[in-house]
Amino acid sequence: MKYSQLFGKTVRDFPKEEVSVNAKFLIRAGFIDKLMAGSFTLLPLGFRVKEKIEQIVREEMNATGANEMLMPLLHPKEIWNETGRWDSAKEVMYQFKKDNKEYALSFTHEEIVLDVLRKKISGYKDLPVKIYHFSTKFRDEPRAKSGILRGREFLMKDLYSAHTSNEDFDKYYWEVADAYLKIFKRLGIDVRIVEAAGGVFTDDHTHEFQVLCDQGEDTIFYCDCGKTCDCKFAENKEIATVKEGDKCPKCNDCKIKEGKSIEVGNIFKFGTVYSQKMGVYYNDKDGSRKLVHFGSYGIGITRMIGTLVELFHDDKGILWPKAVAPYQVHLIEIGKDASSIYEKLQEEEIEVLYDERDVSVGQKFTDADLIGVPVRLVVSTKNEDKIEWKERTSEKTELLDFEEVLKRLKESK
Repeated sequence: MKYSQLFGKTVRDFPKEEVSVNAKFLIRAGFIDKLMAGSFTLLPLGFRVKEKIEQIVREEMNATGANEMLMPLLHPKEIWNETGRWDSAKEVMYQFKKDNKEYALSFTHEEIVLDVLRKKISGYKDLPVKIYHFSTKFRDEPRAKSGILRGREFLMKDLYSAHTSNEDFDKYYWEVADAYLKIFKRLGIDVRIVEAAGGVFTDDHTHEFQVLCDQGEDTIFYCDCGKTCDCKFAENKEIATVKEGDKCPKCNDCKIKEGKSIEVGNIFKFGTVYSQKMGVYYNDKDGSRKLVHFGSYGIGITRMIGTLVELFHDDKGILWPKAVAPYQVHLIEIGKDASSIYEKLQEEEIEVLYDERDVSVGQKFTDADLIGVPVRLVVSTKNEDKIEWKERTSEKTELLDFEEVLKRLKESK
């Protein structure tokens, strides 16, 4: 992509009304545009990051045997009444009336999945079912103040599973937990599985995937194991049975620490509660009618974009992990045409953002740092036939032949 043709350029100043790091950098670097509090447009750069996050999630969900689908965002009141959540979840749900009928905008899809299940399954041979989608969610968020981390409209991946027994469900529940750990590792972040309350989703305890971050809005208590053990104890402050400085109740050795964190995923055990309310049964081998065991599993896609910026930035701009960077290379020309290098890189299927604008060198370098592509290449009259290589996370520059540049880029894919 030629930078001159890219829609959504960088802007000179940080948005004055924004306080969160993710909003400041994503808006200024041209990844998102703010429509109103809690509502953002993903511009082309942001959309590319979103697509890469989605693909990583998709690959790991498919590896668990799940099927991708897509469900509606507009829901009738009647289906939410079946579980009682039309009233119990009204504080987070956008509800409205049209032509004397009442509707809601989706903040989750448990009821919709269960409605599909009761239409499509009959016997034990139809189970387990593992289905997921990427969809927009709407929540009446009173504190939409943390940029793309806390939106009123946002993108999520929802996975839902239905099983013949609690044993089969529990096995898959932890298989998904392992898949989540793989996803977050591929995204370059270290998460902790944290026990938490279920909120409007369930009365039972759930498990959140939290990443420690000073800018996070959650607080967790966790075992400060270091290298002494691998107990991985962690609780959300809302249900905590420990406090900072306590001895870990799991390993009975390490001390409990308190830290701010960002929730990037969660998994829920519903058992047969919702299935019973909505009449979702299957016929077992002996012909008996039994309730399905049901659970859901979420990852915030747009929230992940904001989380990565909160975790990976410096005073100059964003430091995208290679796996989700909008481009692999930011190619800059200074006084010398670099179009042939651009074309050669494209022929080798290297993703390139090519800054061929007639602007100052300082502006090009500033924009490159702000956007945060992992590798900057400079073609200039000063460097003659060599190409300057600089990684975004380093101050070191090197002069390389094109063949060496290409080799390094392919090795780092």
